[in-house]
Amino acid sequence: MSKLTIDKRYISLKEIISVSNIEISKDENFITFMNHTHDFMMNTIKQGKPIYGITTGYGDSGKNYVDYDDAAKLQTNLFRFHGCGIGVNLSYDVCRYAVICRTISLSKARSGVSMNLLHRLEMLIKKDIIPVIPSQGSVGASGDLTPLSYIAAVVAGEREVYYKGEIKDVMEVYNELDITPYVFEPKEALAIMNGTTIMSAIALKAIEEFEIILDSMESYVAGMFEVLLGDDTPVADFVHDSKPFSGQIKAAKNIQTKIQGSQLTHGRDDRYDKFFADNHLNIQDTYSMRCAPQVLGVIRDNLEISKNWVETEINSVNDNPLIDGENQTIYTSGNFYGGYVAHAMDTLKICAANLADLLDKEFALLVDHKFNRGLGENLKLSKEPFFHGFKAMQISLSSLSADVIKNTTAASIHSRPTESLNQDKVSMGTTAANDFAKMIPDLHNMLGIAFIGMAQAVDIRGEDKVSPHLKNIHDEIRKIIKPLLEDRRMDIDIKNIKPLIKDAKFI
Repeated sequence: MSKLTIDKRYISLKEIISVSNIEISKDENFITFMNHTHDFMMNTIKQGKPIYGITTGYGDSGKNYVDYDDAAKLQTNLFRFHGCGIGVNLSYDVCRYAVICRTISLSKARSGVSMNLLHRLEMLIKKDIIPVIPSQGSVGASGDLTPLSYIAAVVAGEREVYYKGEIKDVMEVYNELDITPYVFEPKEALAIMNGTTIMSAIALKAIEEFEIILDSMESYVAGMFEVLLGDDTPVADFVHDSKPFSGQIKAAKNIQTKIQGSQLTHGRDDRYDKFFADNHLNIQDTYSMRCAPQVLGVIRDNLEISKNWVETEINSVNDNPLIDGENQTIYTSGNFYGGYVAHAMDTLKICAANLADLLDKEFALLVDHKFNRGLGENLKLSKEPFFHGFKAMQISLSSLSADVIKNTTAASIHSRPTESLNQDKVSMGTTAANDFAKMIPDLHNMLGIAFIGMAQAVDIRGEDKVSPHLKNIHDEIRKIIKPLLEDRRMDIDIKNIKPLIKDAKFI
């Protein structure tokens, strides 16, 4: 964990994920530039010129002029009337990412905010006072107005925060720490609220977790090549050099590396030799095995594209209006439209569904005695007819795959016109991000079931025959979950294995 210095520079997702604290840059050129933009905007307001959202109402009410003396009150009313968020609260991590990401955007010196506001956001992170933000209430334009109002409100001393592992009223925390609520200058509440930061923060956390899931899935596929006595030629370099998509090449290489040292996989020559002697040994493995690098490769490449889009969005200036202090110009714009995040999340929803479907198909092979090449009926270690092995575990995994797959409808095509048709084409980016995030727990549970079954398969084949990588996975599982010898409840086992997956123990 490290401290992240925030100024105008481009900041990566990796930096945001790994940071323990933030600091607003003390560079004089940065401070001068921020102040120059802010001063230009304030002087324009004082001249009596109508500027949207600063000396006018909002949206369809933009025709209503507000004089300078009432401009500050306008900012207060903005976050108050948007205090109608609904749904479950976003996690502490997502809300923390949101504060960091909004600070990054406002630090590009094109929003017209003061250095004082940046330092107030910095203080929230440093003292770990994190706004509690509801997950629903945004259509993704004009940005995430309602959920972002919860950051603005906390800055001003209203609503609730995560603090020391509890949810508390922010003024209780401010009084404890002797902090005075912030008073917004013109435009500042709008600058916090009128942007894509909530959808981006949700996306960032979901991407962080999905990347671990994808890496873990490659480990599972590699294990399947071993315990099903698979032909390893489908992961050979020659195959993937022949179809040179970067994700496919990487997925194949990862699987290839993980099966090294296994005594169970077979090459093409072995398969030729055994073809006539073993009627159960097909000349080729099923698609879910043979095409796994291709399936996972598409997912890898889409994940990289989506990560780049979300990263760019976080580093963008996405409020309205935009203030060009250098050229003394104010621009009305639509950068708050969260289309890139929406499409990235809709794409990753389809990727998650394909991963779930692949896992469902592979686990079906693992437990079915007609296809698992000697692993037995439902991976039973006992021959007694009244024991059932992993029969119900397979049903549970399949049910979860259906839950993931059914939620793949693209949110971005469901634009809802709102606010007197001012917001007549919106991104639905926050909905798309929430949809994708909801798939993550199901994928964790699916992988949990699958890896418990994989450990059972290793017990049947013999620990001494598997690769060092698969043996390490088996050993980690057996520290907390005993082999299934006779019928017992397995829900506790599924729950106990999830932390291993989330902590990337199987990569």
